[in-house]
Amino acid sequence: MALIQLQGITKYYEMGSQVVKALDGIDIEVLKNDYLAFIGSSGSGKSTMLNILGCLDKPTDGQYHLNGTNVENLDQNELSEIRNKEIGFIFQSFNLLPRANALGNVMQPLIYRNIGLKQRKQVAMEALERVGLGDRTDHLPNQLSGGQRQRVAIARALVTHPSILLADEPTGNLDSRTTIEIMQLFDELHAEGHTLIVVTHEDEIAQHCQRIVEMKDGKIFNDQVVEKGTAELTS
Repeated sequence: MALIQLQGITKYYEMGSQVVKALDGIDIEVLKNDYLAFIGSSGSGKSTMLNILGCLDKPTDGQYHLNGTNVENLDQNELSEIRNKEIGFIFQSFNLLPRANALGNVMQPLIYRNIGLKQRKQVAMEALERVGLGDRTDHLPNQLSGGQRQRVAIARALVTHPSILLADEPTGNLDSRTTIEIMQLFDELHAEGHTLIVVTHEDEIAQHCQRIVEMKDGKIFNDQVVEKGTAELTS
């Protein structure tokens, strides 16, 4: 069974007398341990796709099944629970709490799971060690480099053992050397069995993935499984 299944997904916005079709009839399946990139230019629909996949927004029409749950009709509390249970988010801007140290930031998603403080600290520490920051647990975000802050964000995404890791332009604020390090970490996480979905406009980032879905005008324009580094996107 597919981990993610979208059937006839649309997302329309009314702008004055016009209707903007941000997503226009999307059908796609994502399997467990897929390593997939959604790629496309500005206005292609990939950001809206991320919001739908991440249960941050609801489709206008269509069906979305996530790990066996039909999510498009859930209320806001149920969607919040699904996000906390099923999805690990990794953002371009890191979205860390500025006054919390690395350990506190990674512990945050566990607060909503009724897990005791001692266990929260242990699980968060393990996640930080996994991303190579076991010696930075007491550092605040402003005491960390951009790459280290993104590693904290990845540890926070991992700590709940989600079904999917959903990354939105995860290297957009990083230099080229740090970008390579973060994508190597993504490669390792995929090799360990994680399901990764990356939303990007950069071909170089998409090349790390094993499946590239190109979007254009709210539709899937091209969907191909590739060997890493060999994809040639059509336009």
